[in-house]
Amino acid sequence: MTNLDQLSVNSIRILAADQVQKANSGHPGAPLGTAPMLYELWTNHMSHNPANPSWENRDRFILSGGHGSAGYYALLHLFGYGLSMDDLKNFRQYNSLTPGHPEYRHTPGVECTTGPLGSGLAAGVGMAMAEEHLASIFNKPGYPIVDHYTFVECGDGDLMEGVAQEALSLCGTLALDKMIILYDSNRITIEGSTDPVFHEDVLKRMEALGFQTLEVEDGTDLEAISKAIEAAKANKEKPSFIKINTEIGYGSPKQGNASSHGEPLGDENVTALKTTLAYPSHEPFFVPDEVYANFETHAAKGKLAEEEWNRLRDAYYAEYPEMKELFERYQNGTLNLEDLDESYWEKTDKKEATRASSGKILNKLKDLFPMMVGGSADLGPSNKTYMNGAGDFTVEDRSGRNLHFGVREIGMGGICNGLALHGLRPYAGTFFVFSDYAKPMVRLASLMQLPVIYVYSHDSIGVGEDGPTHQPVEHLASYRSIPNITVFRPADQTETAAGWAVAMASEKTPTALILTRQNVDQIAETSKEAMKGGYILSDSEKETPDAILIASGSEVKPCMDAKKLLREQRVDVRVVSMPSIELFERQPEDYKNAVLPRNVKARVVVEASKDFGWGRYVGLDGAILGMESFGASAPGSELFDIYGFKAEPIAATVNEVIARCS
Repeated sequence: MTNLDQLSVNSIRILAADQVQKANSGHPGAPLGTAPMLYELWTNHMSHNPANPSWENRDRFILSGGHGSAGYYALLHLFGYGLSMDDLKNFRQYNSLTPGHPEYRHTPGVECTTGPLGSGLAAGVGMAMAEEHLASIFNKPGYPIVDHYTFVECGDGDLMEGVAQEALSLCGTLALDKMIILYDSNRITIEGSTDPVFHEDVLKRMEALGFQTLEVEDGTDLEAISKAIEAAKANKEKPSFIKINTEIGYGSPKQGNASSHGEPLGDENVTALKTTLAYPSHEPFFVPDEVYANFETHAAKGKLAEEEWNRLRDAYYAEYPEMKELFERYQNGTLNLEDLDESYWEKTDKKEATRASSGKILNKLKDLFPMMVGGSADLGPSNKTYMNGAGDFTVEDRSGRNLHFGVREIGMGGICNGLALHGLRPYAGTFFVFSDYAKPMVRLASLMQLPVIYVYSHDSIGVGEDGPTHQPVEHLASYRSIPNITVFRPADQTETAAGWAVAMASEKTPTALILTRQNVDQIAETSKEAMKGGYILSDSEKETPDAILIASGSEVKPCMDAKKLLREQRVDVRVVSMPSIELFERQPEDYKNAVLPRNVKARVVVEASKDFGWGRYVGLDGAILGMESFGASAPGSELFDIYGFKAEPIAATVNEVIARCS
């Protein structure tokens, strides 16, 4: 290690400590320990161009231990990614570019939002899968235009989380050799030593999962770190896991102590840190000129690498002009609704589960979107999530678009985030009741504005004999509570087509399609108006209806039946299909008022789920026919009768509400 290297490493450490101290909030311990590995990786082994953070063939880096963000921001500042010194001084402050944990789309150079431990590892697996897939599609002899690595830094906490185990198990199984993990092994968590809770042999575990394993005994030894990364790159058969032994809070009086993890060092300890490291100034946020010059030199290498790649790409386009259009098509994977011809909206008169309708629509869309990839958590035949003729992504064939995640719902969710971050259009399927396993990763997709599609089948008590363990009751309310997601529960094939159209047209919002196991009737009145989230399915004969029935999914048909029954009783109602509350709420006020006029107080919502969230539409005078229990084991058709989701009890409830509102 040269003196300049050491000074540069220490500059990362000092800037991290100063950020946390000024904010009086944050995590200084990890950046002090990981600064050498990050410096070595970013300066000598990662191909990246600070002048163009979105260069297509850059190596990707994810800080899975997102609490170490102060070190990450210091690195981005020194490399010239657009973070100013004032940005560092505003660490963890409102609207700054340096939030408490790294945020994608917010800070230049940040590839993935991290903080929930383990999630970055899962996203990294998705990125590595995307690289392999794209390489198999686009690379030609002499033209490796897709050729880059995914690097993930993680810590003890990441490896304790279940999402990491799920994702890394699949990574090893698929032999994703471009995935390289740098493990910051400092043996400390917030509560102290990891010994009481985590003393497994991590290297043996990773070897068992299918990784090449390497160890760096001294995390300050840049040469040893360099050799380990080069050995990882040299292995073309397995992903690599590098254990790097570090000291949390390195160089400070709190070195090796849990107290350095999640609180400022304190002014005296920051001064002591600078003294111990022989840093040339004790002034806060000081960086020597020669350090800036050093990072500028390394940044220039990235600019040259991109220029060389641009020349390679141009020659590739000249020799393979047909690939240019395809490559650009992959960069724009959203649907222009005008591209959907009438055949897309063709109705059938056959009863069909919306999961089956979804499978047919998926296979219509797959040819429009070559960048669409996806699969299920071992439930493809039930979810109908298989793309016919699209091949399977395996060790032997990376070109396959059907992904097999195994029984790994949360891992699947995190991996799909990585696939989307790399520019593909992923979908993920499971039973709706198991969506809770994936929800933390769905929340991150919503936060990152990733248009991932979730295909959730077996949506209600209609699951039937499998019983309450498999009957989602509270899940609709739970998913609707997530900001920036579209939850879409269609009533039949036409509305299912509308849901898929919404999902594929989305650029920054994930979509959850909530689908039936059981066959449902095709409703003549359903239309592409469903893309508005809520619409008048069957209107009253009078200008002002006596009451309004609102329903989603399989409960729309019983409401139509109840309307006929009420007509016989001289009660005139409007039926509104509401497949998506979120889409309906995005409509103009005059449209929403036309569908649900304020002067009609008699309203009844019908949905085979917990009623939470529907109150805004029924007010104090209306009623909600929903589920108050967990369901039961019996044929689904019987359960709908038992719990009152049929014409007679719906009609009776409407009459009660009308009487109450009179």
